[in-house]
Amino acid sequence: MISKNQIKFVNSLKQKKYREEQNLFVAEGNKIVKELLVSSIVVKQVYATSDFMRNNKLDHSIERFEVKENELERISSLVTSNEVLAVCEVPSFNFAIESLQNKLTLVLDEIKDPGNLGTIIRMADWFGIETVVCSLHSADCFNAKVVQATMGSISRIKVVYKELASFFQEFTLMNQDPIYGALLGGENIYSSKLTKSGLIVIGNESRGISETALPFITHQISIPSFFYYKTEGGEAESLNAAIATSIICSEFRRR
Repeated sequence: MISKNQIKFVNSLKQKKYREEQNLFVAEGNKIVKELLVSSIVVKQVYATSDFMRNNKLDHSIERFEVKENELERISSLVTSNEVLAVCEVPSFNFAIESLQNKLTLVLDEIKDPGNLGTIIRMADWFGIETVVCSLHSADCFNAKVVQATMGSISRIKVVYKELASFFQEFTLMNQDPIYGALLGGENIYSSKLTKSGLIVIGNESRGISETALPFITHQISIPSFFYYKTEGGEAESLNAAIATSIICSEFRRR
């Protein structure tokens, strides 16, 4: 049985203000929660059906609450609630710009859509990119929709939020690696010289890379389109930010 206070508490974590106050976030779904349970992230509470409780061992330090499906629906952010919901501590780590040397790093300039951010974090995990740097106005990586879209990768990728102009200034002072920017007018990525390390900047879904970040871009790259035909009405829209990021990361790793 879940109390009204517990329902209120879990639902409050859907808002960034309360996540920051409590230093907690919510994760839902069998796969994601199982990954978090074996990760370095601290799981504080688990609300789950009897089936999940019976089939999964939980550490004694975790508060567990067996709930029915209709109770889980009252705290779920999903259209169709899953077997389990976990309340977890927001991970903390020391970030030093020196840690980016000789590595490939993603920089997200005002990525607002939670689904895009979550998918990009998942892509970073797939392509072995350890750190994702987000501008201060990007979506919150511990938003429930972002966590869901990462499919567990939030437990492995370091996501840091920085004022990008200051971040780029510090990076260029300490590092000679290039700063690549995904821009429509950039050089064809398939014929560009790509390095094994550096920053890859992905801009806002509708506006692209901001005027603040643009001066720091040392190499402009783009994904060319291949139109078999054009209609009088025009041509395909620019790529979704997450899809573009995936293609770009794949090309860097292929080299």
